[in-house]
Amino acid sequence: MALEYKDYYEVLGVARDASKEEIRRAYRKLAREYHPDLNQDSDAEERFKEVGEAYEVLSDPSKRERYDRLGSQWRAREQTSAGASFEDFFDRQGFDDHVRVEFGDGVFSEFFERLFGEDAARAGSGPLRGRDREAVLELSLEDAVAGGRRRLSLEDGRILEVNIPAGVREGQRIRLPGKGGAGRDGGAPGDHYLQIRLKPDPRFRRRGDDLDVDLAVAPWEAALGATVSVPTLTGTARVRVPPGSSSGRRLRLRGRGLPKQAGGHGDLHAIVRIMVPKHVSEQDRRLFEKLADESDFDPRQGQG
Repeated sequence: MALEYKDYYEVLGVARDASKEEIRRAYRKLAREYHPDLNQDSDAEERFKEVGEAYEVLSDPSKRERYDRLGSQWRAREQTSAGASFEDFFDRQGFDDHVRVEFGDGVFSEFFERLFGEDAARAGSGPLRGRDREAVLELSLEDAVAGGRRRLSLEDGRILEVNIPAGVREGQRIRLPGKGGAGRDGGAPGDHYLQIRLKPDPRFRRRGDDLDVDLAVAPWEAALGATVSVPTLTGTARVRVPPGSSSGRRLRLRGRGLPKQAGGHGDLHAIVRIMVPKHVSEQDRRLFEKLADESDFDPRQGQG
């Protein structure tokens, strides 16, 4: 039976000129969608393996180049130098569409193995080190600063216990020795790398190593001055609001931001936001009316 051509671009749902980042995003989305632990459909496991196989090829520049060159010829049934089509070549090998073979540390289709036969042939030439793996680890800002042990479920179903160093940064890679792909013929296992990505936080806005946080204050606190609480990555702190503070004033808390690559921490900037009650009580209304009657303050003075 003829060997089925696999269009890896179609499997991932990306264009043939897709960037490496587009391919990675498509893979992560589909791997989550078809992971057997999360999807109980009868074909989920097969689709999960297909998606992994497609990513294995398209994320590797050298494999992608070879696939684009030979895979397209296979689909078009172009003639080999011996005058036989690729389909005829595979037919003569006696392969079957549904045969699955072990390659490296994963299960791949026979089309994959034959297309990258040079890599498969190396498996009998001596010990081979396992493949390195990489995954994105998303952390909250608090978890990135505090660090600690985390239990991670990888896309291949494995569970890892990982010690996250305190103060990890966006883009930092954590190496887990020996946690990658299994070696062949006595070869050492590969490593697993975790690339840190910081999640957006509903309270804090990142500016490099510095953080901004809105600080809600009452009109009288802004006018008279006050000491109020402000949220930080490690709890709360007290900050002095100077008398006469208007909305938008920045109050800096040194060293309360994110860890810096060169050591130390950035700053936390508390931005004053003057708040008024949505529903005014009768007593508050009388006080505001008295203030409006007796105060000569004009916030629009000088605006023409």
